[in-house]
Amino acid sequence: MLPPEVIRQLADELAEADRTHGVIPRITARYPDATVEDSYAIQGVWRDANVAAGRRLVGRKIGLTSKAMQQATGITEPDYGVMFDDTVYDSGAEIPVAQFSNVRIEVELAFVLKAPLEGPDCTLDDALAAIDYAVPALEVLNSHIELEGRTIVDTIADNAAYGAMVLGDVRKRPDEIDLRWVPGVLSRNGEIEETGVAAGVLGHPATGVAWLANKFHQHGGRLEAGEIILAGSFTRPMWVSRGDSVLCDYGPMGTITCRFV
Repeated sequence: MLPPEVIRQLADELAEADRTHGVIPRITARYPDATVEDSYAIQGVWRDANVAAGRRLVGRKIGLTSKAMQQATGITEPDYGVMFDDTVYDSGAEIPVAQFSNVRIEVELAFVLKAPLEGPDCTLDDALAAIDYAVPALEVLNSHIELEGRTIVDTIADNAAYGAMVLGDVRKRPDEIDLRWVPGVLSRNGEIEETGVAAGVLGHPATGVAWLANKFHQHGGRLEAGEIILAGSFTRPMWVSRGDSVLCDYGPMGTITCRFV
């Protein structure tokens, strides 16, 4: 493990990069022996400082759950981060580009829990039983660490590169729709850029929720009722810039639009 003072220093660097919308050098370039547990410790210090400053935690994001995303990043195992209430937008929102260091969009489903979920042996069926409803979502990725050469250690420390999310309007219980076959057709300025189906996320998008409950158990926690779980992208990330309009069509689960200003 990295020394506690190094973990706190790196968490402070990431907080400053978040404040100034900058990027810092790769952690793994400076500390090649840093581990996944180190990176979750850095994220935890950053998270706790934000909570202490008055931000409200509303859920968790899971990343790198699909082959598309693993191939796009070169990282081969899932990770997770936290989401605060001031990062959640509704469909139709105008999102300021200046809030981010860089902006990419992913196509996902989000789940809202109606019951707590706890490992260590949580299954897909357990996750489905604990889910109140699914809702389509776009994730806004935002990296505060230089992108070239990143490893999962860098990404986890940087709150799994989470920036914001945009939630759709259509809610479906898991027994109302086969979630594996929810499509995503992602367009930028009227041109289709990415397509996929939700089964690309670990075979079923709610599998990631079970994975997260089991991972949380390793870290001494559980998922709570009311939390939003962003389950991971089933398309590659799409870069966006100021002035871009984004639309994603989720078929039976409606559409999401947003514009970057």
